[in-house]
Amino acid sequence: MLGGTAFAQDVIKIGVNQPLTGPFAASGAYVVNGARIAADEINAKGGVLGKQIQLIVEDNKSNPTEAAAVAEKLITSDKTPVLLGAWGSSLTLAVMPKLEEYEVPMLVETSSSGKITTSGNPFVFRISPPSALEAESFAPMIEKIGVKKVDFLVINNDWGRGAAADFGKLLKEKGVEVGLTETMDASAQDMSAQLAKIKSTDADTIMITAAVDQLTLVFKQMASMGLKKRVITTGGSQNPDQLIAQAGAATEGTMHLTTFLPWVPTATPDPKATEYFISEWNKRGYPFAGTTESFRGYDGIRAIAAAIEQGGSAEPAAIKEGFWKVDMMGLNGPIKFQKSGPAGSESGQSKPQVYLIKIADGKVGEVKL
Repeated sequence: MLGGTAFAQDVIKIGVNQPLTGPFAASGAYVVNGARIAADEINAKGGVLGKQIQLIVEDNKSNPTEAAAVAEKLITSDKTPVLLGAWGSSLTLAVMPKLEEYEVPMLVETSSSGKITTSGNPFVFRISPPSALEAESFAPMIEKIGVKKVDFLVINNDWGRGAAADFGKLLKEKGVEVGLTETMDASAQDMSAQLAKIKSTDADTIMITAAVDQLTLVFKQMASMGLKKRVITTGGSQNPDQLIAQAGAATEGTMHLTTFLPWVPTATPDPKATEYFISEWNKRGYPFAGTTESFRGYDGIRAIAAAIEQGGSAEPAAIKEGFWKVDMMGLNGPIKFQKSGPAGSESGQSKPQVYLIKIADGKVGEVKL
Protein backbone atom coordinates (compact mmCIF):
# COMPACT_ATOMS: atom_id res chain seq x y z
CA MET A 1 0.00 0.00 0.00
CA LEU A 2 2.79 2.42 0.84
CA GLY A 3 4.48 1.62 -2.44
CA GLY A 4 1.26 2.54 -4.27
CA THR A 5 1.03 5.84 -2.43
CA ALA A 6 4.64 6.67 -3.17
CA PHE A 7 4.10 5.80 -6.85
CA ALA A 8 1.10 8.11 -7.04
CA GLN A 9 3.21 10.95 -5.71
CA ASP A 10 5.87 10.28 -8.31
CA VAL A 11 3.59 10.84 -11.32
CA ILE A 12 1.63 13.78 -12.68
CA LYS A 13 -1.76 12.65 -13.89
CA ILE A 14 -3.43 14.12 -16.97
CA GLY A 15 -7.09 13.27 -17.55
CA VAL A 16 -8.00 12.46 -21.16
CA ASN A 17 -11.74 12.78 -21.95
CA GLN A 18 -12.42 11.46 -25.48
CA PRO A 19 -15.10 9.59 -27.47
CA LEU A 20 -13.89 5.98 -27.76
CA THR A 21 -17.34 4.55 -28.59
CA GLY A 22 -20.30 6.08 -30.44
CA PRO A 23 -20.31 8.13 -33.69
CA PHE A 24 -17.01 9.93 -32.99
CA ALA A 25 -15.06 6.88 -31.79
CA ALA A 26 -12.57 6.72 -34.67
CA SER A 27 -11.54 10.34 -34.11
CA GLY A 28 -11.32 10.00 -30.34
CA ALA A 29 -9.06 6.95 -30.65
CA TYR A 30 -6.73 8.87 -32.97
CA VAL A 31 -6.46 11.74 -30.48
CA VAL A 32 -5.72 9.33 -27.61
CA ASN A 33 -3.00 7.54 -29.59
CA GLY A 34 -1.40 10.89 -30.46
CA ALA A 35 -1.52 11.85 -26.78
CA ARG A 36 0.24 8.60 -25.85
CA ILE A 37 3.08 9.31 -28.28
CA ALA A 38 3.61 12.70 -26.61
CA ALA A 39 3.49 11.23 -23.09
CA ASP A 40 6.05 8.56 -24.02
CA GLU A 41 8.34 11.16 -25.61
CA ILE A 42 8.10 13.49 -22.60
CA ASN A 43 8.70 10.65 -20.13
CA ALA A 44 11.69 9.36 -22.10
CA LYS A 45 13.25 12.81 -21.71
CA GLY A 46 12.78 12.81 -17.93
CA GLY A 47 9.15 13.86 -17.58
CA VAL A 48 7.94 17.18 -16.18
CA LEU A 49 9.26 18.79 -12.99
CA GLY A 50 11.26 15.59 -12.44
CA LYS A 51 8.14 13.38 -12.53
CA GLN A 52 6.70 11.05 -15.15
CA ILE A 53 3.30 11.95 -16.59
CA GLN A 54 0.49 9.42 -16.57
CA LEU A 55 -2.52 9.62 -18.88
CA ILE A 56 -5.84 8.60 -17.33
CA VAL A 57 -8.01 7.89 -20.39
CA GLU A 58 -11.81 7.77 -20.16
CA ASP A 59 -14.51 7.20 -22.81
CA ASN A 60 -17.19 9.90 -23.04
CA LYS A 61 -19.14 7.68 -25.48
CA SER A 62 -19.71 10.61 -27.89
CA ASN A 63 -22.36 11.79 -25.42
CA PRO A 64 -22.42 15.22 -23.70
CA THR A 65 -23.96 13.93 -20.43
CA GLU A 66 -21.32 11.20 -20.29
CA ALA A 67 -18.56 13.73 -21.07
CA ALA A 68 -19.56 15.81 -18.02
CA ALA A 69 -19.65 12.69 -15.82
CA VAL A 70 -16.22 11.60 -17.10
CA ALA A 71 -14.77 15.04 -16.28
CA GLU A 72 -16.16 14.84 -12.74
CA LYS A 73 -14.70 11.35 -12.27
CA LEU A 74 -11.28 12.38 -13.59
CA ILE A 75 -11.18 15.39 -11.26
CA THR A 76 -12.72 13.97 -8.07
CA SER A 77 -11.82 10.25 -8.15
CA ASP A 78 -8.63 10.20 -10.20
CA LYS A 79 -7.37 13.54 -8.85
CA THR A 80 -6.15 14.77 -12.22
CA PRO A 81 -5.11 18.45 -11.97
CA VAL A 82 -5.56 19.12 -15.71
CA LEU A 83 -7.61 17.61 -18.55
CA LEU A 84 -7.38 17.12 -22.32
CA GLY A 85 -10.71 17.01 -24.12
CA ALA A 86 -13.35 16.49 -25.17
CA TRP A 87 -13.22 16.22 -29.01
CA GLY A 88 -16.70 17.44 -30.09
CA SER A 89 -18.01 20.92 -29.30
CA SER A 90 -21.16 19.62 -27.58
CA LEU A 91 -18.98 17.32 -25.46
CA THR A 92 -16.61 20.15 -24.50
CA LEU A 93 -19.44 22.59 -23.73
CA ALA A 94 -20.98 19.96 -21.43
CA VAL A 95 -17.67 19.58 -19.56
CA MET A 96 -17.04 23.30 -19.09
CA PRO A 97 -19.29 23.85 -16.02
CA LYS A 98 -17.35 21.07 -14.23
CA LEU A 99 -14.08 22.91 -14.89
CA GLU A 100 -15.47 26.01 -13.20
CA GLU A 101 -17.01 24.05 -10.35
CA TYR A 102 -13.74 22.32 -9.46
CA GLU A 103 -11.38 25.04 -10.80
CA VAL A 104 -9.43 22.62 -13.00
CA PRO A 105 -8.07 23.71 -16.42
CA MET A 106 -8.63 21.82 -19.67
CA LEU A 107 -6.74 21.92 -22.96
CA VAL A 108 -9.29 21.72 -25.81
CA GLU A 109 -7.69 19.91 -28.74
CA THR A 110 -10.44 19.61 -31.38
CA SER A 111 -13.73 21.45 -30.71
CA SER A 112 -14.51 24.46 -32.92
CA SER A 113 -17.67 26.08 -31.50
CA GLY A 114 -17.11 29.80 -30.89
CA LYS A 115 -18.98 29.56 -27.56
CA ILE A 116 -16.16 27.53 -26.02
CA THR A 117 -13.79 30.50 -25.74
CA THR A 118 -16.30 33.38 -25.65
CA SER A 119 -18.57 32.29 -22.78
CA GLY A 120 -16.30 33.45 -19.96
CA ASN A 121 -14.73 30.22 -18.72
CA PRO A 122 -11.17 30.97 -17.52
CA PHE A 123 -10.27 27.26 -17.27
CA VAL A 124 -10.45 26.64 -21.03
CA PHE A 125 -7.38 26.76 -23.32
CA ARG A 126 -7.90 25.76 -26.95
CA ILE A 127 -5.36 24.84 -29.64
CA SER A 128 -7.90 24.03 -32.40
CA PRO A 129 -9.37 26.90 -34.44
CA PRO A 130 -12.91 28.06 -33.71
CA SER A 131 -15.03 27.94 -36.87
CA ALA A 132 -14.88 31.76 -37.15
CA LEU A 133 -11.06 31.59 -37.32
CA GLU A 134 -11.26 28.70 -39.80
CA ALA A 135 -13.63 30.79 -41.94
CA GLU A 136 -11.31 33.79 -41.72
CA SER A 137 -8.42 31.63 -42.94
CA PHE A 138 -10.58 30.37 -45.83
CA ALA A 139 -11.53 33.91 -46.93
CA PRO A 140 -8.58 34.47 -49.33
CA MET A 141 -9.54 31.31 -51.27
CA ILE A 142 -13.18 32.20 -51.96
CA GLU A 143 -12.57 34.28 -55.06
CA LYS A 144 -9.68 32.12 -56.30
CA ILE A 145 -11.81 28.96 -56.48
CA GLY A 146 -14.86 30.82 -57.77
CA VAL A 147 -17.43 30.26 -55.05
CA LYS A 148 -20.69 32.09 -55.93
CA LYS A 149 -23.44 30.41 -53.87
CA VAL A 150 -23.15 27.95 -50.99
CA ASP A 151 -25.53 25.44 -49.39
CA PHE A 152 -24.63 23.87 -46.03
CA LEU A 153 -25.06 20.30 -44.81
CA VAL A 154 -23.98 20.06 -41.18
CA ILE A 155 -24.23 17.81 -38.17
CA ASN A 156 -27.05 18.99 -35.91
CA ASN A 157 -25.01 19.99 -32.87
CA ASP A 158 -22.95 22.96 -31.62
CA TRP A 159 -20.08 22.05 -33.95
CA GLY A 160 -22.10 21.84 -37.16
CA ARG A 161 -24.55 24.67 -36.50
CA GLY A 162 -21.67 26.92 -35.36
CA ALA A 163 -19.73 26.20 -38.56
CA ALA A 164 -22.75 27.03 -40.75
CA ALA A 165 -23.29 30.30 -38.85
CA ASP A 166 -19.63 31.41 -38.90
CA PHE A 167 -18.90 30.42 -42.50
CA GLY A 168 -22.28 31.82 -43.61
CA LYS A 169 -21.48 35.19 -42.05
CA LEU A 170 -18.04 35.32 -43.66
CA LEU A 171 -19.36 34.28 -47.09
CA LYS A 172 -22.06 36.97 -47.04
CA GLU A 173 -19.43 39.58 -46.12
CA LYS A 174 -17.46 38.43 -49.19
CA GLY A 175 -20.51 38.83 -51.44
CA VAL A 176 -21.24 35.11 -51.72
CA GLU A 177 -24.89 34.06 -51.63
CA VAL A 178 -25.86 31.60 -48.87
CA GLY A 179 -28.70 29.21 -49.67
CA LEU A 180 -29.96 26.21 -47.73
CA THR A 181 -28.68 24.99 -44.37
CA GLU A 182 -29.60 21.32 -43.97
CA THR A 183 -28.83 19.41 -40.77
CA MET A 184 -28.33 15.71 -39.96
CA ASP A 185 -28.12 13.87 -36.67
CA ALA A 186 -24.68 12.55 -35.68
CA SER A 187 -25.85 8.93 -36.00
CA ALA A 188 -27.91 9.41 -39.20
CA GLN A 189 -27.17 6.91 -41.97
CA ASP A 190 -29.45 8.22 -44.73
CA MET A 191 -28.97 11.81 -45.88
CA SER A 192 -30.79 11.41 -49.22
CA ALA A 193 -33.66 13.77 -48.30
CA GLN A 194 -31.26 16.61 -47.43
CA LEU A 195 -29.09 15.90 -50.49
CA ALA A 196 -32.13 15.86 -52.81
CA LYS A 197 -33.02 19.37 -51.63
CA ILE A 198 -29.45 20.57 -52.17
CA LYS A 199 -29.26 18.94 -55.61
CA SER A 200 -32.27 20.98 -56.75
CA THR A 201 -30.74 24.38 -55.85
CA ASP A 202 -28.54 26.61 -57.99
CA ALA A 203 -25.71 26.65 -55.43
CA ASP A 204 -22.32 25.74 -56.94
CA THR A 205 -20.75 24.68 -53.62
CA ILE A 206 -21.77 22.53 -50.66
CA MET A 207 -19.97 23.08 -47.36
CA ILE A 208 -20.22 20.02 -45.11
CA THR A 209 -19.36 19.66 -41.43
CA ALA A 210 -19.41 16.09 -40.04
CA ALA A 211 -17.10 13.36 -38.74
CA VAL A 212 -15.33 11.03 -41.14
CA ASP A 213 -17.67 8.02 -41.06
CA GLN A 214 -20.73 10.16 -41.76
CA LEU A 215 -18.87 12.05 -44.50
CA THR A 216 -18.17 8.68 -46.13
CA LEU A 217 -21.91 7.97 -46.27
CA VAL A 218 -22.68 11.48 -47.57
CA PHE A 219 -20.13 11.19 -50.40
CA LYS A 220 -21.38 7.73 -51.44
CA GLN A 221 -25.00 8.94 -51.42
CA MET A 222 -24.06 12.04 -53.43
CA ALA A 223 -22.37 9.83 -56.04
CA SER A 224 -25.36 7.50 -56.31
CA MET A 225 -27.69 10.50 -56.77
CA GLY A 226 -25.44 12.12 -59.38
CA LEU A 227 -25.01 15.23 -57.21
CA LYS A 228 -21.98 16.95 -58.69
CA LYS A 229 -21.24 20.25 -56.99
CA ARG A 230 -18.04 21.56 -55.45
CA VAL A 231 -17.62 20.12 -51.94
CA ILE A 232 -15.64 21.79 -49.15
CA THR A 233 -15.58 20.17 -45.71
CA THR A 234 -14.79 22.08 -42.52
CA GLY A 235 -13.79 21.29 -38.96
CA GLY A 236 -10.49 19.53 -39.61
CA SER A 237 -11.87 16.09 -38.69
CA GLN A 238 -12.26 14.60 -42.13
CA ASN A 239 -9.14 12.42 -42.38
CA PRO A 240 -8.87 12.72 -46.21
CA ASP A 241 -6.89 9.47 -46.56
CA GLN A 242 -9.52 7.59 -44.55
CA LEU A 243 -12.24 9.11 -46.77
CA ILE A 244 -10.39 7.95 -49.88
CA ALA A 245 -10.10 4.43 -48.42
CA GLN A 246 -13.76 4.31 -47.38
CA ALA A 247 -15.54 6.23 -50.15
CA GLY A 248 -13.17 5.73 -53.08
CA ALA A 249 -14.06 7.52 -56.30
CA ALA A 250 -16.87 9.41 -54.53
CA THR A 251 -14.19 11.64 -52.93
CA GLU A 252 -12.67 12.73 -56.24
CA GLY A 253 -12.41 16.51 -56.48
CA THR A 254 -13.60 17.14 -52.93
CA MET A 255 -11.84 19.86 -50.94
CA HIS A 256 -11.08 19.85 -47.23
CA LEU A 257 -9.98 22.44 -44.68
CA THR A 258 -7.36 20.85 -42.43
CA THR A 259 -5.01 22.10 -39.72
CA PHE A 260 -2.08 19.75 -40.36
CA LEU A 261 -0.07 18.75 -43.45
CA PRO A 262 1.25 15.22 -42.84
CA TRP A 263 1.48 14.72 -46.62
CA VAL A 264 4.15 17.42 -46.91
CA PRO A 265 6.20 17.42 -43.66
CA THR A 266 8.67 19.93 -45.11
CA ALA A 267 5.87 22.49 -45.48
CA THR A 268 4.82 22.27 -41.83
CA PRO A 269 5.95 24.86 -39.23
CA ASP A 270 8.27 22.35 -37.50
CA PRO A 271 9.37 19.75 -40.09
CA LYS A 272 11.65 17.89 -37.66
CA ALA A 273 8.87 17.44 -35.09
CA THR A 274 6.41 16.45 -37.81
CA GLU A 275 8.78 13.80 -39.15
CA TYR A 276 9.35 12.44 -35.63
CA PHE A 277 5.62 12.28 -34.94
CA ILE A 278 4.77 10.57 -38.23
CA SER A 279 7.62 8.05 -37.88
CA GLU A 280 6.50 7.22 -34.33
CA TRP A 281 2.88 6.93 -35.48
CA ASN A 282 3.88 4.56 -38.29
CA LYS A 283 6.17 2.58 -35.99
CA ARG A 284 3.18 1.81 -33.77
CA GLY A 285 1.24 0.47 -36.73
CA TYR A 286 -1.44 3.16 -36.77
CA PRO A 287 -3.07 4.14 -40.09
CA PHE A 288 -1.53 7.20 -41.76
CA ALA A 289 -5.06 8.57 -42.24
CA GLY A 290 -5.25 9.18 -38.50
CA THR A 291 -2.40 11.70 -38.42
CA THR A 292 -4.69 14.61 -39.37
CA GLU A 293 -6.48 14.22 -36.03
CA SER A 294 -3.98 12.43 -33.80
CA PHE A 295 -1.52 15.33 -33.98
CA ARG A 296 -3.97 17.27 -31.80
CA GLY A 297 -3.56 14.76 -28.98
CA TYR A 298 0.21 14.98 -29.46
CA ASP A 299 0.28 18.79 -29.41
CA GLY A 300 -2.30 18.89 -26.61
CA ILE A 301 -0.23 16.82 -24.20
CA ARG A 302 2.94 18.72 -25.13
CA ALA A 303 1.16 22.01 -24.41
CA ILE A 304 -0.14 20.68 -21.07
CA ALA A 305 3.38 19.56 -20.13
CA ALA A 306 4.69 23.03 -21.03
CA ALA A 307 1.98 24.63 -18.84
CA ILE A 308 2.92 22.40 -15.88
CA GLU A 309 6.57 23.33 -16.40
CA GLN A 310 5.75 27.04 -16.67
CA GLY A 311 3.48 26.89 -13.61
CA GLY A 312 6.19 25.17 -11.59
CA SER A 313 3.70 22.85 -9.90
CA ALA A 314 1.18 20.11 -10.69
CA GLU A 315 -1.58 21.97 -8.85
CA PRO A 316 -4.58 23.08 -10.98
CA ALA A 317 -4.19 26.81 -10.17
CA ALA A 318 -0.48 26.78 -11.08
CA ILE A 319 -1.14 24.88 -14.33
CA LYS A 320 -3.87 27.37 -15.26
CA GLU A 321 -1.42 30.25 -14.82
CA GLY A 322 1.24 28.25 -16.65
CA PHE A 323 -0.94 28.01 -19.77
CA TRP A 324 -0.71 31.79 -20.19
CA LYS A 325 3.10 31.51 -20.34
CA VAL A 326 3.21 28.69 -22.92
CA ASP A 327 5.09 29.70 -26.06
CA MET A 328 6.07 26.71 -28.17
CA MET A 329 5.92 25.43 -31.73
CA GLY A 330 3.17 22.90 -32.38
CA LEU A 331 2.87 20.71 -35.44
CA ASN A 332 0.52 23.26 -37.02
CA GLY A 333 2.05 26.50 -35.82
CA PRO A 334 2.92 28.40 -32.64
CA ILE A 335 0.98 27.48 -29.49
CA LYS A 336 0.56 30.70 -27.55
CA PHE A 337 -2.72 31.57 -25.85
CA GLN A 338 -4.43 34.88 -26.49
CA LYS A 339 -7.26 36.12 -24.31
CA SER A 340 -10.75 35.48 -25.63
CA GLY A 341 -14.11 36.25 -24.01
CA PRO A 342 -15.35 38.60 -21.26
CA ALA A 343 -12.74 40.67 -19.40
CA GLY A 344 -11.68 39.09 -16.15
CA SER A 345 -12.77 35.57 -17.08
CA GLU A 346 -11.06 35.06 -20.42
CA SER A 347 -10.39 31.71 -22.03
CA GLY A 348 -7.14 31.08 -23.92
CA GLN A 349 -7.16 30.65 -27.72
CA SER A 350 -4.16 29.69 -29.82
CA LYS A 351 -4.12 30.45 -33.56
CA PRO A 352 -3.14 27.44 -35.69
CA GLN A 353 -2.58 27.40 -39.42
CA VAL A 354 -5.39 26.26 -41.73
CA TYR A 355 -4.87 24.63 -45.14
CA LEU A 356 -7.17 23.74 -48.03
CA ILE A 357 -6.40 20.41 -49.70
CA LYS A 358 -8.05 18.73 -52.70
CA ILE A 359 -8.38 15.04 -53.48
CA ALA A 360 -7.27 14.30 -57.04
CA ASP A 361 -6.58 10.96 -58.74
CA GLY A 362 -7.35 9.10 -55.52
CA LYS A 363 -4.86 10.92 -53.35
CA VAL A 364 -4.33 14.20 -51.52
CA GLY A 365 -3.29 16.65 -54.19
CA GLU A 366 -2.92 20.40 -54.18
CA VAL A 367 -2.43 22.27 -50.93
CA LYS A 368 -3.41 25.92 -50.58
CA LEU A 369 -3.55 28.67 -47.92
